[in-house]
Amino acid sequence: MIAKATTLAPERIDVRRMKVRIVGDSPLIVHAWSTKAKTMILDKQMKKGTQAKEAKDPQRDYEESMYRCPDGTPGFPAIGVKAAAIRGAKGLGMVMSDSRAAFHIDGELLPIDGTPQPREDMVRVGMGTADIRYRAEFPQWAIDLPVTFNARIVSPEQIVAMLDSGGFGTGIGEWRPEKDGQFGRFHVESVA
Repeated sequence: MIAKATTLAPERIDVRRMKVRIVGDSPLIVHAWSTKAKTMILDKQMKKGTQAKEAKDPQRDYEESMYRCPDGTPGFPAIGVKAAAIRGAKGLGMVMSDSRAAFHIDGELLPIDGTPQPREDMVRVGMGTADIRYRAEFPQWAIDLPVTFNARIVSPEQIVAMLDSGGFGTGIGEWRPEKDGQFGRFHVESVA
């Protein structure tokens, strides 16, 4: 005989929104995939013949290193900020998978409040070959985060704590603390 299943009336989620402003504690270095890099990868995957390397154009490389919002202003991927917060949650003893499902940072690219400047860095690529990279750096920066969260799982205070922890120990962008750097660190300045 099959036992009758008991029907539970699950509680609905409690979706709320808040705006969080994060402010940089160290410069932010951005590095979006350039059109040239994407084309080179696609050509290689499609087995197209290799072309001779073209001369470096530092100004173009700097411009193409920036993520661009639809209106053309520099932005940063929302998912990168959320990833830092999720790593921050782990540092606070929270379960990363539970934290990931508890909140979202809405949008794809978030406008960066700050003025970029070009920077030149020596890097090692491939088999240790040296190369020069030209990227955008924001010495002073801030980003407004539109956050949607389930208040049955996480509180606004916990989200702020995750962001602060992630901003301190993980960071965002190139050469962040998670990747043995010191750039892209941030803290929460305000919550609305």
